[in-house]
Amino acid sequence: MRNTFRAIVAVFAFTPLFVQAGGDPEHVKFPEDYAKVFTQYATINRANQTQVAKLYANETAISNYKQGKPGGSGAVVVMEIYTPKADAAGKPIPGSDGIFEIDSMAAIGVMENRSDWDTAFPKENRSGDWGFALYNPDGSVKSNELTCAQCHNPLQAQDFLFTYQRLVDFVKK
Repeated sequence: MRNTFRAIVAVFAFTPLFVQAGGDPEHVKFPEDYAKVFTQYATINRANQTQVAKLYANETAISNYKQGKPGGSGAVVVMEIYTPKADAAGKPIPGSDGIFEIDSMAAIGVMENRSDWDTAFPKENRSGDWGFALYNPDGSVKSNELTCAQCHNPLQAQDFLFTYQRLVDFVKK
């Protein structure tokens, strides 16, 4: 009986970790055709220096940032994450522009801003009104152990975006 109780306690203790894995795809949906309808605003080497990112924003985000406002409800930002080509030592190969040469797409990160999130979507899983989800290149949910809000929460002055300045600079051109 004691072991059964311990097993039940263990399941409930670890359940929140699995719910948060990979963001919250049950709330933040994969935006079909984003590459056709969103605006690509940057291609960069990610800060971890092991990946390349192509960044897209929808019209709501573009319009709001052009007006000097935060992304706002309805804004969506997508990050395609790529594995770069590597040399014999395993180091990413930079192109002539300094951006790593792309080998293959590894994942797609989605940030969605909504002022009317379902109450089932816990505030602690969000950064302000931004929610997160991670997908495989085919649009299926990607399983991982990320808790996106933890890294984005300190960026409140940047509307919780790591690429805020790049997006602002892009829309000002």
